[in-house]
Amino acid sequence: MSGTIAGVVLAGGLSRRMGGGEKGLQLLAGQTMISRVIGRIAPQVEALAINANSDPAPYEHFGLPVLPDTVSGHVGPLAGVLTGLEWASALPGVTHVVSAATDTPFLPLDLVARFSALAGPERIVIARSDGNRHPVFGLWPVALRQDLAEWLASSDTMKVLAWVHRHDFAFCDFEADGDGSPDPFFNANTPEELAEAEAFLAGADA
Repeated sequence: MSGTIAGVVLAGGLSRRMGGGEKGLQLLAGQTMISRVIGRIAPQVEALAINANSDPAPYEHFGLPVLPDTVSGHVGPLAGVLTGLEWASALPGVTHVVSAATDTPFLPLDLVARFSALAGPERIVIARSDGNRHPVFGLWPVALRQDLAEWLASSDTMKVLAWVHRHDFAFCDFEADGDGSPDPFFNANTPEELAEAEAFLAGADA
């Protein structure tokens, strides 16, 4: 596709299942989960920002813009997507934004390349693996930002796919590597899932 892609790491959730606090700042094998996500997504995009609704201070040392939601009320991932689109709209040449969750430390290193192969000027691309959809991982045209803003202001549902289905979209399928690796979109939402990710990394380093 023509055009430039920026990225936004969505760290705006309330982390109830992790027991509160900042989920992305939980340590995984000595590194915060968000630092692992940034390390994997940053080389794939032209510019990167963090979407966080809480105190920005813990995120500032990454040297990236830290963006609070542009709409109020913790309405979910679409608010973070809109925030990323509005930020990217001021970046020269950027036509799309890829979003990634802060608790997915194994996200694909070819995510953006695979998304780009399916992209269009106003087509949304959503990740899918093993039949499961991952709407927090998407490629979003900057051209749709006004439509999304209007949806968030007027809709009675904030579900990502409810808005996606109003537009041209495609799913992009990914698979685990087949060497015992976890699903590339494995997310550590709970202390138990964090321990599972620790166990995989310990085995991989053995």
